Amino acid sequence: MPTAQPRTFRTIFLSDVHLGSKSAKAEFLIDFLRHHDAERIYLVGDIVDGWRLRRNWHWPQSHNDVVQKLLRKARKGAAIVYIAGNHDEFARDFQGVHFGGIVVADRAIHETADGRRLLVIHGDQFDAVVHNARWLAYLGDHAYDAAIFVNRVVGRVRRLLGMPYWSFSSWAKVRVKKAVNVIGAFQAVLADEARRSHVDGVVCGHIHHAAIEMFGDVQYVNTGDWMESCTAVVEHFDGRLEIVRWPFVLSGPVAAGPVAAALAGAMPEAA
Repeated sequence: MPTAQPRTFRTIFLSDVHLGSKSAKAEFLIDFLRHHDAERIYLVGDIVDGWRLRRNWHWPQSHNDVVQKLLRKARKGAAIVYIAGNHDEFARDFQGVHFGGIVVADRAIHETADGRRLLVIHGDQFDAVVHNARWLAYLGDHAYDAAIFVNRVVGRVRRLLGMPYWSFSSWAKVRVKKAVNVIGAFQAVLADEARRSHVDGVVCGHIHHAAIEMFGDVQYVNTGDWMESCTAVVEHFDGRLEIVRWPFVLSGPVAAGPVAAALAGAMPEAA
């Protein structure tokens, strides 16, 4: 069956890919990028996981393929902005530098097709744990690794049973009261930063929880991640924003490609 033509958007926002981590869903992201194009792409932080790479080098071909796919889109004319996050904070030393057509920044202002101005920022700058107790952040990172391990086990069992991908860790996170409170506090702080920046909304990542919500007069947008939920936010040509979960297209499951094969149990889970 032939692969469908890519869907084209005005803008794509991606974050928290964590290349260099064994839990990164690189094959899923490659498949997403194969099926989606945009005039502008924002990489909203934690694209490369420097924390994990310092502990244990892990860089399979699929992770390199993600980088090459993005560079190819830049060569074909997509304007790509790399917003640094806490896991790839090394990129903050290269603000304003272009790498193969990708420009690095700490934050950006994006203007939508309908004239709204959105602050694009990873969000770790407003995480007190990251900045005031880095040792606790690293401890939490190890706990997150454990949750992702459970995620992989659950994923394998579901594939054996012919069931689609489902994120245990994402499900657990939004059902734990404390986690819900942390998410709510983070959203409120980011909305306040948008007001201080005199913009209409904020697009961020960091907490791995995709959302598009209104906080009073400010729109809060979180792109999610590519370790658990495999989500991106897209801007249509009329300025409307939408969360896209992958693997999924409007007409149904992906008809062809490596992710479809993986869901059918024909391939091992992405490393």
